[in-house]
Amino acid sequence: MNASGSIRCRIAQIEVLPGRPSENTGHIIKLIRSAVADGMDMIVFPEMAVPGYLIGDEWEYASFLRECERCNEEIRRASAGITVVFGSVAVDRSRKNEDGRVRKYNALFFAENERFIGPRNGLYPFVIKALAPNYREFDESRHFCDLRKLAMEERKSVADFLEPVPSRLGLLGAVLCEDAWDADYAVSPLAELSKKGAVLMINCSSSPFTLDKNSKRERIYSTHASRYGKPLLYVNNIGIQNNGKTVFTFDGSSCVYDARGRRVAACPAFEESELSVDIPLEPASPTWGRPIPSRPDDISSVYKAIIFGTERFMKLCGVSRVCVGISGGIDSSVVACLYRRILAPENLLLLNMPSRYNSPTTRTLARDLAERLGCLYAEIPIEDSVRFTISQIDGLCCKSLDGRLKEKLSLTVLARENIQARDRGARVLAAVASAFGGVFTCNGNKSELAVGYATMYGDVAGYLANIADLWKMEVYELGRHINTSVYEEPVIPQGCFTLTPSAELSEAQNVDEGKGDPIIYPYHDLLFKSWVESWDRVSPEEILEWYAAGELETRLGYKGSIADILPTSAAFVADLERWWNLYQGMAVAKRIQAPPVLAVKRRAFGFDKRESLMGPRYTMRYLELKKKLLGADKPVSSR
Repeated sequence: MNASGSIRCRIAQIEVLPGRPSENTGHIIKLIRSAVADGMDMIVFPEMAVPGYLIGDEWEYASFLRECERCNEEIRRASAGITVVFGSVAVDRSRKNEDGRVRKYNALFFAENERFIGPRNGLYPFVIKALAPNYREFDESRHFCDLRKLAMEERKSVADFLEPVPSRLGLLGAVLCEDAWDADYAVSPLAELSKKGAVLMINCSSSPFTLDKNSKRERIYSTHASRYGKPLLYVNNIGIQNNGKTVFTFDGSSCVYDARGRRVAACPAFEESELSVDIPLEPASPTWGRPIPSRPDDISSVYKAIIFGTERFMKLCGVSRVCVGISGGIDSSVVACLYRRILAPENLLLLNMPSRYNSPTTRTLARDLAERLGCLYAEIPIEDSVRFTISQIDGLCCKSLDGRLKEKLSLTVLARENIQARDRGARVLAAVASAFGGVFTCNGNKSELAVGYATMYGDVAGYLANIADLWKMEVYELGRHINTSVYEEPVIPQGCFTLTPSAELSEAQNVDEGKGDPIIYPYHDLLFKSWVESWDRVSPEEILEWYAAGELETRLGYKGSIADILPTSAAFVADLERWWNLYQGMAVAKRIQAPPVLAVKRRAFGFDKRESLMGPRYTMRYLELKKKLLGADKPVSSR
């Protein structure tokens, strides 16, 4: 602490590499040495800065835990002349977790003058996370014992263990991520630390980016700082981490709040950054610096998260060349434009694979896009290969070897459509990407993934689904942003925005005749969103109640009239059940086998939204409402 009574603190918003303790530790120690040279009193790193956060069951390897412990000790030895705060795993081999494995804590370490210091009167020389989140992508109780469990084990209250750390700089109140999001918990860690004399609050987090999360985080942390009259540091990491099925970006956005709750210093999003600030601790100086206004997330935030996450995922997978199946539609056009911002033109190949159902309009749009992006382009017609496959299968006679069983196969219209999609994905795209020395992309959006409007091993293929957390109408919005704000001039042809969305797999999907997908995206996006993204998720029971009450448009935020697209109750119910049956039926099987989804919003498909194959289900209340509603078959609308 300097003579003026303030702490010279440096926030280290680093990129944490999941499962790479030694690499992270080397980076941390370099930054510690730099902070010492610059005369800093303290440097603060994010939660789980040593091991990474989302690393699956890597925690079950004894060798991995030993590596983390060794790294923790290296950081301790580097703390001469400075206070170092960092997140890592702490191991107590004298105790066991509830799974019978060695006891592990999500911990925050304070190292100063080459020794670890823990909370006042604590059991350990480290801070233990009190509130373990178990929602969305979080699954902490699978591996870690939290402070609430430890308190119960010791037959004490959680408050007994919530003590400040007696640092050379004063009593420091330290918590980990969820500990500050305490509104729905029975205990408030920050409130307890404030009561016990903490002069500065520190929250070390590993918090993934979610659209609009920063606005809520701003409200929560600002309220904590002003309520307790203490300055507060929020430190988050950047990078990507995943749980196998969902890829999460970490935006950092670390910042400092004064004792009045004003945000007075902040790191840029999605960038490694060091933020140095003098934090006055006298009660007479609750404010300092100029408040930094927060900017709400918008489509530019989504764009930045997708670009960041895609680029980091490519690096993680060792991908340097990409092939995009380009149809002339908005989804593949947006995906191509995203990759062109990451790749040099010679490393991006756009491939158009027309059949006899693809119109000259879409083929021209595909070529136009490739020309504007200046990348590689090729066409491989699939008509002959599809015809050959159909000739092999349709009418095929199958027999048991003893001759007692016999069956003749025939292809339905849907099966013939799926053959085209699989020919494009499993045969052409996969082979071309291999010859190109790269990978091919999954261009599906969240609307299609929700109801399985995609062909297994066809559209549901690729190494990464980087727009699969965007509903169809959001893909259009992202496309407009790309045209107006990303490139120097529009690169996505206007026709891609006005074209009827269509798979172009049959005459019934002729875009030049205005025929296309069965999904009415402006309405169905909002319907599907209510099933997936609402915190208290909605089912057909609530949808039917709102419909019968004439409230559905308002509840969903739909700007039109549902009666204009589904004029009778019978039509509405049939449409609702069609999509719900798919959403809870075959679409689940497709989602389980889909490529990893890059998450940018709440409840991304994959492991952010846990699913079980159980088949479509309806409540008794829904069936009662349906019976009553269809007894009076008439339009119902609030308009």
